[in-house]
Amino acid sequence: MDRFAVGSDYAGHLTDADLGLLASVAADSGPAVDASSLRSDPVALLRLLEHPGAFRTVLGDTVLGDTVLGGPGEPVPASPFLVFAVSVQRAAAELESAGHVPERMGPRQRVPLFDAPALRDFLAAPARRLFLAELLASFTRVASGRYRARVGGRMRTRRFSELDPVRLAGLLEAVPQAERPGVYRRLGDVTLFLTGVFPDYATAHALGPVNAARLLRAAQLPASQQDRVTGPPGIEFWEHLGARWYRAARDLAPVATARITVVGEVADRFRQARRVLNHVTDQYLFPSGNPWFAPPGA
Repeated sequence: MDRFAVGSDYAGHLTDADLGLLASVAADSGPAVDASSLRSDPVALLRLLEHPGAFRTVLGDTVLGDTVLGGPGEPVPASPFLVFAVSVQRAAAELESAGHVPERMGPRQRVPLFDAPALRDFLAAPARRLFLAELLASFTRVASGRYRARVGGRMRTRRFSELDPVRLAGLLEAVPQAERPGVYRRLGDVTLFLTGVFPDYATAHALGPVNAARLLRAAQLPASQQDRVTGPPGIEFWEHLGARWYRAARDLAPVATARITVVGEVADRFRQARRVLNHVTDQYLFPSGNPWFAPPGA
């Protein structure tokens, strides 16, 4: 996706208040910008999102009028999407000079990994930065419900939740073929979200062998390869599943759009995407007591 297309997609998510905040960034660094004009100038909008002042304005201690933004306990007049967008952009800027990035090895346990160049390469594409911002924003509200499926020759009611990969995978047996790419995409999303934002939860709540086998089948992993990834479902288990689900969404999509191409790119770089989200979570989302996410099951 080119910068115009990416900027247009950002504009579709941002509120008028968001545009006002971004326009204030331009006012601080150059000629004033009319907030309403940013929707019709996606390239300028993307430049402002990438500006270091955007993060400070949304999550720093910048004063706008009589309001101090981002102070302890202070509400931020920005949409969740803008918060996540500038956080991902800030991560890209910070990782430009990082020599190593901590990796979680367990609760309160971190070890340095010298893979910052791979994370920088992932974030170099504006479309992949947009992908992560959209992913985070999509989980500020989680869909759940019931559906009917045939089990053992009888119709039964089942429940699903977007934060429960096992139950969500059950939808694959109930939806028409045309809807399966969307289910696979959301399975990839929830796996990336849980391992990126709540990795300790993803590994601490181990799956039993039956549910693990169900997820491996849902990921279309041949039986001859399943023994390679069975065992306690650690981060590598989830990374493998998430990448396969994204690839299934890409391969089954009826049209190869620019957006589905990005899904395929994330599938091939799933670990880098997960590590970037770990960095965003540790550095920007949780330390300030963010209001956007509650731990799964809370």
